[in-house]
Amino acid sequence: MTPHPLQEPGLWVQRIGGRVFPQGMPALFLDRDGTINIDTGYPDDPAGIALRAHISPVIAAANHAGIPVVIVTNQSGIARGYFGWDEFSAVNGRVLDLLGREGASVDMVLACAYHENGIGPLAIADHPMRKPNPGMLLEAARRLDIDAPRSLIVGDKPADMEAGRRAGLAQGWLVDGEPSRQGDFAISSLRDRSDFDSLLGAIAALGAAPGQA
Repeated sequence: MTPHPLQEPGLWVQRIGGRVFPQGMPALFLDRDGTINIDTGYPDDPAGIALRAHISPVIAAANHAGIPVVIVTNQSGIARGYFGWDEFSAVNGRVLDLLGREGASVDMVLACAYHENGIGPLAIADHPMRKPNPGMLLEAARRLDIDAPRSLIVGDKPADMEAGRRAGLAQGWLVDGEPSRQGDFAISSLRDRSDFDSLLGAIAALGAAPGQA
């Protein structure tokens, strides 16, 4: 079995594929459960994974635009002892496989398993890598030399949007949420086809923009 890409007991950082990106590119950050796949609570069974509608074309659009795609996911189920990194790996592999079947790919996956109600070394409150803290986004930005202020995040919880804001991103799309603004950080709703079209347009604009100022 391939060793899990753990940087520490509660932090998974996996570089996927060999795509090379120019310095200073923006990225598309996405939460996983409830954003890419239908949220089933604490997903630990690959057989129960299904993608949300319309999300694969969003990721594929970023692929075609040459923009890194990064998953940033909290996994408190691991901290609480509901399942382990083996189950996470199997579920995540299923998510990536389903995306691949629809012509979409991910370049990096980061997962944080720290939680205040965790067990043993995973019992850490307000860990810097756990959203709404921006640690996972900042770590991906460092590793891929991402231009955070031009990057986008898609998520289904306010914590995803707050992590994006704290990481210095300019825009977020909140699944089934309401449009709002937090300082310079703009949140758009992601409910219907017109919202997805707006997100696709924002990704296309990033791909058309120069990678360096």
